Formats: sequence, structure tokens, C-alpha cells
Amino acid sequence: MTIIDVRKLDPAACTVLDVRWRLGAPSCRPEHRAGHVPGAVFLDLDEDLCGPPGAGGRHPLPDPTRLQAALRRAGVRAARPVVVYDDGPGHAAARAWWTLTWAGHRDVSVLDGGYQAWTAAGLPVESGEPEVEPGDFTVRPGGLPVLGAAEAAALARDGVLLDARTAVRYAGHDEPVDPVAGHIPGAVNLPADRLVTADGRLRPAGELREVFTAAGAGASAGAYCGSGVTAAHTVWAMHVAGYERAALYVGSWSHWITDPSRPVAAETPEG
Repeated sequence: MTIIDVRKLDPAACTVLDVRWRLGAPSCRPEHRAGHVPGAVFLDLDEDLCGPPGAGGRHPLPDPTRLQAALRRAGVRAARPVVVYDDGPGHAAARAWWTLTWAGHRDVSVLDGGYQAWTAAGLPVESGEPEVEPGDFTVRPGGLPVLGAAEAAALARDGVLLDARTAVRYAGHDEPVDPVAGHIPGAVNLPADRLVTADGRLRPAGELREVFTAAGAGASAGAYCGSGVTAAHTVWAMHVAGYERAALYVGSWSHWITDPSRPVAAETPEG
């Protein structure tokens, strides 16, 4: 299972991780303390689930030893299901799902619609920081395929590499985050907002398959975005839709542009 409805979640039967996060904003830990799914433990996407920003991009792969320590502090156990959530529509939660699955955990799901859907359903919340029994999970990288820059370029040329950013960022008309605008040559733009409904829930698997088919995705496909967070949501959606070999370019655009010899494509504005 990779997705779970709020009304089917039993917090007592799994480890629940609150990974609420916003790009360029302070940690959401205060919001977690103010209210969260009962028993949920907060993990910081930047500090706990990714490596430090630098040559590998803004959200590179985490050091396995540090990741294992963070997950054990959060109570993650190998034989116990894990459910992750954010505020919706699931970008940070999907990156957490991807990271834990990449790290070798075999039962990780995203709470569809996140904390907003939980509270909208009138389900109970609690405040403060829960007491946690340390977990026993051992990180074993390799549970999901990872693309480097060379592999991403090859996939864009010979397969399908989806760019999950907005159309204007893909086209190079506006770049509010990274110092270089444009996209990887050959990549296909599929903005992540096309994968969710107006209330932040993932579209049904059948609809997702139609979207991915229209984008040209087949058995061999991958995704990237600005720094591997939104694209993790695309990979998660592909898994829900049955594309279980979908790969993530973790460094994404923020890594691609660290080497000026890599080509950059852009579209000429009309008019």
C-alpha cells in the first residue's frame, strides 16, 4: 500500500510521521506541537530526511547513518507500517515516502490529503510532543531507483523524463528559486498540480494512468523538479498508478545547473 484514506488510518496500528514543510519557511515543528494526528512524531524534511544543500542540490540524498538515527528516534520499526503526512497535497509526505522506501522500509503509505483532510473529517488531534519508544529500523539504500545527471539526460533522450515544475519554470520564463532558468533538454513538462484534485487529494489510479499515458510515460520513466521534493510526489503518483519502476532524479534542477557544461533548454516567450 502506498496511499491511505484518513478514515482508514488507525494511528495505534502504525508509526505516524508528521513531515509538514514549506519551501523557504521556518520549521513546522511549532504547528506539530499545536496539533497533530494522535501519536504522530515530527520529522523535519530539511534536517532529518535530506542531506545538506550544496553540490548535490538543495535536497540531496541523506547520509544513511544520520537518516537511520533520525528514523529510530522517531520510533520507526522494520516490522511496523509507517504512514506519513503533511498539510496536503502531499509533496513533502511523498518525499518522506520515497526516502523511507529507498532506505529499505517495505510498508510506507502517504495519508491522502494530509493533515487538512484529517481535520476536515473531524478526526481527533492532540498537541505537544508524544513520548516515543526508539525504533529498530536499519537503513539499506537501494529500495527505489535513483537517477544521477547522466541517467536523467539519457532518460530524457531515450525514454520519458517528467519535469514536475510549473509550466513557466519549465519554459524558463520565470525562475523564483534557482539561479538558472529552463529545463533538461528532452524532458516533458507535467506540472504536479495535474495529479491532484482541488482539495489536495491524489486523483484515482485510473485517472493518473490517463495523465501519464498522455505524457508518454511507459514502463521506463523518471521525474525531476527543482530539488527532488515535488518530483517525489510524481513518482509516488506513478507507483499508485502502477508504474513501479519510476525513478527520481533526487538532485533535480538544483543539481543539474551546478555544472555549467550541462545543456539548458528554454522556450521563447510568445509575442
